[in-house]
Amino acid sequence: MQKAIIIEDEARSRELLCDLVTSNCPQVEVVAQTGTIDEAVSLIRAHNPHLLFLDIELQTGTGFEVLQQVDDLSPAVIFTTAYDHYAIRAIKFSAADYLLKPIDVEELKDAVNKVAGRTVESQHKLMASLIENLHQLKHHHPPRLTLSLANEFVFVQLEEIIRIEAAGAYSTFYLTDGRQIMVSKNLREYELLLSGHAFMRVHNSHIINLNQIKKMIKSDGGYAVMTDDYPVMISPKKKEAFIYAVTKRSL
Repeated sequence: MQKAIIIEDEARSRELLCDLVTSNCPQVEVVAQTGTIDEAVSLIRAHNPHLLFLDIELQTGTGFEVLQQVDDLSPAVIFTTAYDHYAIRAIKFSAADYLLKPIDVEELKDAVNKVAGRTVESQHKLMASLIENLHQLKHHHPPRLTLSLANEFVFVQLEEIIRIEAAGAYSTFYLTDGRQIMVSKNLREYELLLSGHAFMRVHNSHIINLNQIKKMIKSDGGYAVMTDDYPVMISPKKKEAFIYAVTKRSL
């Protein structure tokens, strides 16, 4: 059995989540519940749980303040929130697990199963990356992207990414140091995540870093030569927007 603590702002939400976990996740035992930071920290230290269901917005602060006070324990964390703000962007960039309220049962079970096999070391690295990204986004700096692989997390600075190429339900990252990293997420997810960070989807098969373009060729329908010398075709539907984006960045 995995011991879990529910840290939720509202009593009714805590009760509902406890019922959902008890009914649908037989491998999890909810040992405590609270809605405040101080009590959450005390309960975590008393029970040393395997798993936290952690609300972002608490009565006395945020769930991230709880994590900062128990970073020596590093339980697995599933965030719960009704809000889709900058904190969710930080969570997504860090590949952390979260549930949007109202909580869907299948998403709950998937999240619990996903974190079950995660080591303490990998969880600690994940939370450290998340705290860093929260700070970066709060101060309008580029976050660090966490790529989740089968047995590890790879942390990538955005400026290291030259391009991302689609491979069905997978995406391959091409980095400035020559690494190629394939992840089991489709290109659409990264298109949404990287919007506003100098990245653009220029074709069904490619997202490119606008800061990693070596030159643009106007012939043959138009394509961008990236700093790894790979030619990326520009979709006719994207050509006008691409030219505008490149021109705007060069001003």
